[in-house]
Amino acid sequence: MAEKQVLLTEEGKKKLEAELEELRSRLTTEISEKIKEARGFGDLSENSEYDEAKNEQAQIKSRITQLEDMLKHAVVIDESSVTTDVVRVGVRVKVRDVEYDEVCEYQIVGSAEANPKKNLISDESPVGKGLLGHKVGDTVAIEAPGGIFSYEVLDISI
Repeated sequence: MAEKQVLLTEEGKKKLEAELEELRSRLTTEISEKIKEARGFGDLSENSEYDEAKNEQAQIKSRITQLEDMLKHAVVIDESSVTTDVVRVGVRVKVRDVEYDEVCEYQIVGSAEANPKKNLISDESPVGKGLLGHKVGDTVAIEAPGGIFSYEVLDISI
């Protein structure tokens, strides 16, 4: 089975690379030191500091593996080739919630970069997926877990 591509902006790729480097550094310095120190406390079978350090080590190793896999399958969006004729990954889209007459702006990104608190929505989320391919002026009905929402596309930019 083919591995799933991970769509990233250049900025998103740099953030993942920085996180990976920071975790590798922590693993080789901070966590190794914690394990070494905890071993000095004696019997490992009843050593909570050792268990805690080993658990933290396992979590960091797991995240490192996840990041390495994501970066291995990363496809960086060439922002210079992104057009604003329709909503697509890499663009910012301004929409108006038809029911509440509220305007929101989102950037459509790959799922690895999604952060709804920062208005970065995934192309796989209900709203992101529903907006893809639409043009300025289109009104889109989007089915989401909270119900059906209607958005009017007001602007598409980079």
